[in-house]
Amino acid sequence: MKERLIRFMQGRYGVDQLSKFLLILGLVIVLVSAFLGNNPIALILYLIGWVLVIYCYFRVFSRNVSKRYSENQTFLAKTYGIRNFFQKQKNIWQQRKVYHIYTCPSCKQKIRIPKGKGKIEVRCPKCGTTFIKKS
Repeated sequence: MKERLIRFMQGRYGVDQLSKFLLILGLVIVLVSAFLGNNPIALILYLIGWVLVIYCYFRVFSRNVSKRYSENQTFLAKTYGIRNFFQKQKNIWQQRKVYHIYTCPSCKQKIRIPKGKGKIEVRCPKCGTTFIKKS
């Protein structure tokens, strides 16, 4: 069965970040429409959700690889700022046990200082301002 699926998917685009986003967004919209009950807005949301899911599967099974790749690159370019923000927050959260992250009072540059060094004088590498912080 696995071999048949592999053979079927040869020459097709497959799953990418845009497809994952469309699938999750579509399913969330369908779920929200289920909680809204039996009104016209819920019906419209339900249809929009299923259209997104169907478009996701259309992209996954598409043989026009160059067009799907171009769509994905456009999606990644437009969402770069949001993805970069969350990646930075994740990185700061992972480093919170080992480092303090301070902001320079003059230029707002973020500076990473190791914890457990006592009261230290921090020099900003960007503007050269010095300030005292507890690490």
